[in-house]
Amino acid sequence: MKVIGMKGFGGPEILQVEERVRVTPSDMEVLIEVHAAGINRPDCAQRQGSYPPPPGASDILGLEVAGQVVACGAKVSRWKVGDLVCALISGGGYAEYVVAPAGQCLPVPKGFDMIHAAALPETFFTVWANLFESGRLQKEDRVLVHGGSGGIGTTAIQMAHAFGAEVYTTVGKKDAVKPCLELGAKRVILYKEEDFVSVIKTETQDKGVDVILDMVGGDYFARNIEALGMLGRLVQIATLHGAQVQLDLRKMMSKRLTLTGSTLRARSVEEKTRLAEALEKNIWPLLNQGQLKPVIFKTFPFEKAREAHELMESSAHTGKIVLVVR
Repeated sequence: MKVIGMKGFGGPEILQVEERVRVTPSDMEVLIEVHAAGINRPDCAQRQGSYPPPPGASDILGLEVAGQVVACGAKVSRWKVGDLVCALISGGGYAEYVVAPAGQCLPVPKGFDMIHAAALPETFFTVWANLFESGRLQKEDRVLVHGGSGGIGTTAIQMAHAFGAEVYTTVGKKDAVKPCLELGAKRVILYKEEDFVSVIKTETQDKGVDVILDMVGGDYFARNIEALGMLGRLVQIATLHGAQVQLDLRKMMSKRLTLTGSTLRARSVEEKTRLAEALEKNIWPLLNQGQLKPVIFKTFPFEKAREAHELMESSAHTGKIVLVVR
């Protein structure tokens, strides 16, 4: 099978097409003929050498795919050859074939092509686990989503809005404002021109927001604490501006805040299977009805993975970038 391999670590230029032995599924896995694979920032981090795959995972990049099941392990009962699925994986997505735990596969929603299906797993698993489970987002909560123009951001805005939350988001470019408003944001904050804390306090009459989903960290941490209201929840999912922060415990105590966060890739198959079941119950009906749909910014053919990574790192996109394998 053809894969996108790497020679060491470095910039996008190290990505190249290689030949590998086709993978085979274990008892509880399926073999997927990959039609499309989502591009995510963790892929870039792994390419740079700062995000190694967990033990036992493929060294090939790619955390989400969509395609057709072409083989099933001996103990797989739900899926059969010919089924169209999208899957969350721990690696191996930039390839013509990939194995995935059966429990981490979900049916392609009604009316979805493979490109849109491939853009679902990584962001939808992440947002559900963090915003809805850890963040305990409820109807009529006020939520601030940082990085609203990215894959996580566009997904979080849609999901929170669909569940009746009041959504605020930060973006870095003016051309992202209108798309985020159309997805359901009440107010889009241009963080290069506006102070998001001041805007949140003005918009909420000094009440603050109930939940913040943040992938920035660093200097945003203290400002997030200021923007949270009573009983607010800060959910950290990445640290683009740094992982070391200072916390005034008195502010946390006086507001009775909850500070939490998580990563997705290293979770067990059992935990990811549970998340898949929650998504199929709570989110897949909305996808099937057309109420939610990932925003696709651009697709690239398989051999153009380098260009896809260059676009991802430029932050010039709004929504998802997808590699078309077939």
